Amino acid sequence: MGRKILHCDFNNFFAAIECLYNPEIRDKPVIVGGSQEKRHGIVLAKNYIAKQMGVKTGEAIWQAKRKCPNLIIIEPHYDLYLRFSREAREIYSYYTDRIESFGIDECWLDVTESTRLFGSAERIAYKIKDRIKEELGITVSIGVSFNKIFAKLGSDIKKPDAVTVITEDNFKNILWKLPVEDLLYVGPSTKKKLNKVAIITIGDLANAPLSFLKSQLGKWGETLWYFANGMDNTPVAKLDYESAVKGIGNSMTAPRDLTTDEDVKLLTYVLAESVSERLRKHNLKGKTVQISIRDKDLMYIERQEQLLEHTFISREIATKAYEIFLKSWNWPKPIRSFGVRVTDLVAADTYTQLSLFENKRQKLENIDFCIDKIRKRFGHYAVQRALLLKDEQLNANPVEEHIIHPVSYFQ
Repeated sequence: MGRKILHCDFNNFFAAIECLYNPEIRDKPVIVGGSQEKRHGIVLAKNYIAKQMGVKTGEAIWQAKRKCPNLIIIEPHYDLYLRFSREAREIYSYYTDRIESFGIDECWLDVTESTRLFGSAERIAYKIKDRIKEELGITVSIGVSFNKIFAKLGSDIKKPDAVTVITEDNFKNILWKLPVEDLLYVGPSTKKKLNKVAIITIGDLANAPLSFLKSQLGKWGETLWYFANGMDNTPVAKLDYESAVKGIGNSMTAPRDLTTDEDVKLLTYVLAESVSERLRKHNLKGKTVQISIRDKDLMYIERQEQLLEHTFISREIATKAYEIFLKSWNWPKPIRSFGVRVTDLVAADTYTQLSLFENKRQKLENIDFCIDKIRKRFGHYAVQRALLLKDEQLNANPVEEHIIHPVSYFQ
């Protein structure tokens, strides 16, 4: 029996939840977006009315308002979205324990064995779709296929509140005519390279000589060729499987352009404290510190260096990140956004060699743990570094600013 994979993708997830809780805006164009004053003003999600007026996810709010002057802008409520995501997983878990998240609003489900209990994969998909709508009040589109890549494509083909079945017999007719960028992992850069050599559709990619794709894209060209031909054998992770965290990082679009080393130093400490707090929360330490820089013209660079020892100490992370910055940036242009990330992670309780003559690092760890406890009880701003008092605009709480990234996300 071949594999039976579902991909569940909520329709306009953030916007749908906001409209669910605010009936008076349901028949109006609505977007969920960041703070325009703090320059986090992009469209995170939109409802179908806004979509029909040309509003696109990811564009600046001012651009969206030009297309739709009467646009209603709602600030995100991530705690609410996380609750809906957890409740959806409870519904999925009724049918299978093989559930793999792909973002807060998407999941793959392997229901191969579940078909013995609940009927065909298509029937399970319809049961899930109907339960989501009835129990949560929002809609989901589900792709049903024999691998993860095609199931993901299926959930994108027909929206909202739909089920699309892609089989080994019909996938060429349904998928090969789609633009190549619809294939998962074909980003703008890869699309551009493929289009230059006349590969426009997924079918073009599937029928291209494998040697030619490898000459254009290297090993990645071979991988995409396998995907386009339905040869994805990637398993769906089990519910109780926790994938290894590769890195923890935060980045921030600053409320004003950063123009001096002192500006960057302040923001570095803001982000490093947030990253170190999350490392301690996950019982992790890291050895490699990375920074990301995006200038006012949106040009982007990343740089990284290793520490001498694994750490979750905020001072050590901030010091290294700032050191990397000073080596990497000579101010060709003002900086719009800045990020700090820590990788090469190990469990925080891993045995380490301590110095016989001094143990300052243990004291610094204890200080950070104390600060965590104080902030948890009295709020983020209860304890602050003196440096951060120099500029209230840049001294932001990443959680309040909605800029905290998932543990494996950076750019």
